[in-house]
Parts: sequence; C-alpha cells; structure tokens
Amino acid sequence: MAPTARPTVAQPLSPHLQIYRWTWTMAMSVFHRITGTALYGGSALVAVWLVALASGPAAYGWVAWFFGSWIGLLILFAYTWILMHHMLGGLRHFLWDFGLGLDRERRLWLSRGTLIGSVALTVIIWALALILR
Repeated sequence: MAPTARPTVAQPLSPHLQIYRWTWTMAMSVFHRITGTALYGGSALVAVWLVALASGPAAYGWVAWFFGSWIGLLILFAYTWILMHHMLGGLRHFLWDFGLGLDRERRLWLSRGTLIGSVALTVIIWALALILR
C-alpha cells in the first residue's frame, strides 16, 4: 500500500534571536553563561600555578614571571572580572529564586548592577592588591 500524501500545513516558526529585542536581562544572562564557561580556563590557570608551586623553585619562577608580565597581569585582571561578574550574576539568580526583584524595574537594576558591580569590585580588588603589595 502506497503512503498517502499529506497536505502541507504552514507550521509556526519557533522564536529565535532575530525576533527578540536584546535586553539588559538577556545580555547579562548570556554573559553569566560565558563567564561560567571561562571559569574553567581560570581554574586551569590556578591548577598550573599550584603544580608549579609544588614542582620547585625553577617551575614556580617561570610561572611567577609569566603572571608578573603585562600579559599575565591582563589575564589575571580578566579572570578577576570574570569571577566577580559570575558571582554577582549568581546572586542575582539566587534573589530571583526567592521571587525577589522580578518586576521590570528591579530586573533592569539588578542586570545593570551586575555589570557595574563586577567592574567596581575588580578595580577595588586590584587597587587593594597593588597598594598592599
């Protein structure tokens, strides 16, 4: 028995990023995922530092030189921002889990605060580290 041909019916298209208008909340959600993934790389850097520390003065000297160079300091600065941004994004989601800050104005405030707070915390941490050095 031959299969019968079905009439074609127009199926609705699923929404995608070209339809949605970017919002602060959406952008910070994407950044939260990206920073979460980037923390794996930062954790690998911490592991390299610990292995070098355990391997002796020669290995540790090379790693200390690298992280003391301008590229190493830039990587550490970026890692600090990534860590702070992901932490504040996690706190934002934690508040939302309790039903707090879900109205439009507070969502926008929390999303902007995540970005502004992560930059401010990063600068404060590095200023303190350089002053106390």
